[in-house]
Amino acid sequence: MEILRHVVVLIHLVGFATLFGAWVVEAVARRIRVTRVMDYGLLIAGVAGLILAAPWGLDHELNYVKIAIKLVILLVIGALLGIGSARQRRTGSLPPILFWLVGILTLTNAALAVLW
Repeated sequence: MEILRHVVVLIHLVGFATLFGAWVVEAVARRIRVTRVMDYGLLIAGVAGLILAAPWGLDHELNYVKIAIKLVILLVIGALLGIGSARQRRTGSLPPILFWLVGILTLTNAALAVLW
């Protein structure tokens, strides 16, 4: 059971890596936009995170404060991606603050996953 949990942790980190990687590609190319790959990365990280938050019959207590903080950050990232995507379709551009917040919050959430 512990191996399965580690696989889900890996999938969770791959989701954040996908989201952050897609963001870095756009940032390096100096294109301020939201892509579908970012949405897919968010979905992978979110689903894997919810699976990790379920009790797995572990011998230790889950850190509910960490889970709540990561979930709130994930929801904010999702909101920013949704707002940015809608704005991008409507006007053809994205406010730079939305774009940069997605990157900063994604890195923060991945750092919380690894360091806390």
